[in-house]
Amino acid sequence: MRVTPAALSFQIKSLEEHLGQPVFRRLNRAVELTEAGRVLAPGVSDGFSALNSAWRSARRLQETQTLNITAGPAFTSKWLAPRLFDFAAAHPDLELRFVATLKLADLERDPVDAAIRFGEVVDPALFSREIFRDWVTPMMSPALAEQVTGMECLRKFPILHQDDIGFLRHPVDWAAWFRAAGLGKAPTSGPHFGQADHAINAAVAGLGIVLGRATLAEDDIKAGRLVAPFPLALRSSAAYRFLCRRGAETQPKIAAFLDWMISESRGHAELEKGRTFVDAGQLPPA
Repeated sequence: MRVTPAALSFQIKSLEEHLGQPVFRRLNRAVELTEAGRVLAPGVSDGFSALNSAWRSARRLQETQTLNITAGPAFTSKWLAPRLFDFAAAHPDLELRFVATLKLADLERDPVDAAIRFGEVVDPALFSREIFRDWVTPMMSPALAEQVTGMECLRKFPILHQDDIGFLRHPVDWAAWFRAAGLGKAPTSGPHFGQADHAINAAVAGLGIVLGRATLAEDDIKAGRLVAPFPLALRSSAAYRFLCRRGAETQPKIAAFLDWMISESRGHAELEKGRTFVDAGQLPPA
């Protein structure tokens, strides 16, 4: 909101008349708060903040035809975007807006209806629904898989590393997987990638073997672009969750998107068949 200097001066004068004392001390080229102004300022700031929050919440109730979703870049490119056609086709009157970012949105203040986030900790003030419990296992191109005859062969080929999950309390990296497999120390050489989808794409191109996150590699495995030949899988303590403001999950547009995500996630169970899972949190320390 833009206010002219004259209008602002009038509002201040009106405030001081109602209060019965000045709130500003006028200097030559500046102003400063009086003692009364300093006492009044925090409450006024809190009041405007509460008013703005209530205004945004009320406006959101009117925006029934726009759905604003934020998710990480890797999840957006590898899982969300390839599936959106079906949801969009089923809801032609709904305008979809997606922001692919790792920045944590403030669902109370930002113009976002819901967020899909990967992690271990959930804000208890938010509505949260787990969609996927992530797990990892070695993945490689079909051509490379033809040369891999056993787990020990993993030492003979380039290993691709992902640095985006280093924040987890219980690592699901090559060192952890090698311990779970009883193979001793894992190779430390090989390219490092800051984004999981980049590492997966490199494996698809035949650059090396990735400890692929099943959620992000699901379509590549089902399409035959990647092979996951070993049954052993390391289950992460982190999950992909659908988050929104408490109470907002019942809004038709948000409920429809959540139901769609849950339905689409059921196909992920096919990848788990025949696998032996080890919980990363149960592994002995290195």
